[in-house]
Amino acid sequence: MWNQLLPGLRMNLLLTVMVGVIYPLAITGISQLAFPHQANGSLVHNQSGAVIGSDLIGQNFTRPEYFHPRPSAAGQDGYDAASSSGSNYGPTSQKLADRVQAAAIQFRKDNPEFRGPLPSDLVTASASGLDPHISPDSAFAQAARVAKARGIEVDQIQAILARHIEGRDLGLLGEPRVNVLKLNLDLDYAAPLHH
Repeated sequence: MWNQLLPGLRMNLLLTVMVGVIYPLAITGISQLAFPHQANGSLVHNQSGAVIGSDLIGQNFTRPEYFHPRPSAAGQDGYDAASSSGSNYGPTSQKLADRVQAAAIQFRKDNPEFRGPLPSDLVTASASGLDPHISPDSAFAQAARVAKARGIEVDQIQAILARHIEGRDLGLLGEPRVNVLKLNLDLDYAAPLHH
C-alpha cells in the first residue's frame, strides 16, 4: 500500500513547494526588480511622501477646484474597490437613461460655461466603476470651472491639463486619456488654492 501512496505524496509535496513557494517568490522577485512601481500597486505619493491613491483606481473628486472623474457604479457612493462592477444596465434600460440624464444635468449645472456636446465618459460609468481616466475632451470641458474655482486663467489650467494627456499604449492601443488623480495632484502643486 505504501508503495502506491508514497510516490503520490512525494509528488504532491514537490509540486506544493515548487508551485506554491518557489514560483511565487521568483515572480515576485522579478517583478520587484523589473517593474517595482507596478508591483507595489502603482501608488501615488504627495510631496510629503504620503500615499494618496493609485494610478489604477479612480477617486471621487467633487469639489469645484478639481477635475471630476467619470461616474462610478461601484458601491453605494461609487469608487468602492470592494464593490467593483458596472451597473449592468443595457442600452434599453430606463434606469440607465435616467442616470445618464441626471449626470448630464448635474454636469451642466456644475459647468455652466461649457456649451458643447457632452463627451460620453462624463455621463456613463466604466465597466469596473474604478476607471482613473477621463478623455481629454472631458477634461477640457471642465477647465473653465476649475480655473474659476482656483482664481486663475483658463489657459493656465489647459496648459497643466495638456501635460497630462497620455497617448495610446504602444502608439495604437486604447484612446488618449487623462489620469484624474495625477492631474489634480499637479494642480495643487502648480496652481495651489489661496484661502
